Amino acid sequence: MKALVYEGPEQLVYRDFEDAQAQPGEVLVRVESVGICGSDMHAFLGHDARRPAPLILGHEVAGVRMDTGARVTVNPLVTAPDSAARLAGKENLCPDRQIISMPPRQGGFTEMVALPEENLVEIPEGTTNDQAALAEPLACGWHTVRLCHRISEPGGNALVIGGGAIGFGAALALAAQGTTDIRISEPNETRRAFLVQHCPFEVIDPAQLGADDLFDIVIDGVGFAPTRATASQHARPGGVIGHIGLGSSEGGLDIRRMTLQEITFIGTYTYTADDFRATAQAIFDGRLGPLNWTEARALSDGAQAFADIRAGTVAAPKIILKP
Repeated sequence: MKALVYEGPEQLVYRDFEDAQAQPGEVLVRVESVGICGSDMHAFLGHDARRPAPLILGHEVAGVRMDTGARVTVNPLVTAPDSAARLAGKENLCPDRQIISMPPRQGGFTEMVALPEENLVEIPEGTTNDQAALAEPLACGWHTVRLCHRISEPGGNALVIGGGAIGFGAALALAAQGTTDIRISEPNETRRAFLVQHCPFEVIDPAQLGADDLFDIVIDGVGFAPTRATASQHARPGGVIGHIGLGSSEGGLDIRRMTLQEITFIGTYTYTADDFRATAQAIFDGRLGPLNWTEARALSDGAQAFADIRAGTVAAPKIILKP
């Protein structure tokens, strides 16, 4: 089968690759739409030791079941049935979890991918494959918002740092879960202009944030030292920071202010199976909006898509590749 293969730092090659093989209990899915994630970009740049070359990246997948012909969106996180974390409803914390696009599982930048049947959610009429492929990144934000609401109840105000798919998705999840006053901070002028046209929230340059701008919930969808500094500066006393970005691992947090003001910091990783299903249903019900903020390109042009994202010339929060 054809695949976009990561062969080393900044090397993506569209070429033949060994066919996907379904193990017992698994289903082959023909990939119709697959999104480029920030973690794919980290791997592409050689910054993710968990993703050694050669490897097929990509885990935001929607496609068609080869056994039934049903359209499905894919939960890429795989855990054993008897996992203690899974039995507790916390699949994302399972120490033995697997995810497509990390060994031993190949990812979705290809024609076929194999997954357990329980990881597939059927797509109803009225939802496109491109919309359904957003279930994975949107579930990350859904999970973060749900955890933040354990500390700060819905109804207050929120700041989302970063206008990519993770940040924008978190803003959509905030709105769907009851927050009405939402602001998105995005430094890239091209993307900021795109968001103004495609989202119902106030979109600002980070430089517009004043010292008195405080928020009940701050979600960092980027995860670098400067964005963590912004989060700890603008969380209201007694508020909560939901940290979802994986940009870097060091620096930024004002621990003294967070301690003195009793600000809760929550690190969040992916989602539970329930979060994924809830997000998919919210997409199907239209509660996350029209989801018309993606850009589609051919999988064969994937290397150029990565180059354009790195150059900062892509306005859309998400590029969807089409095999």
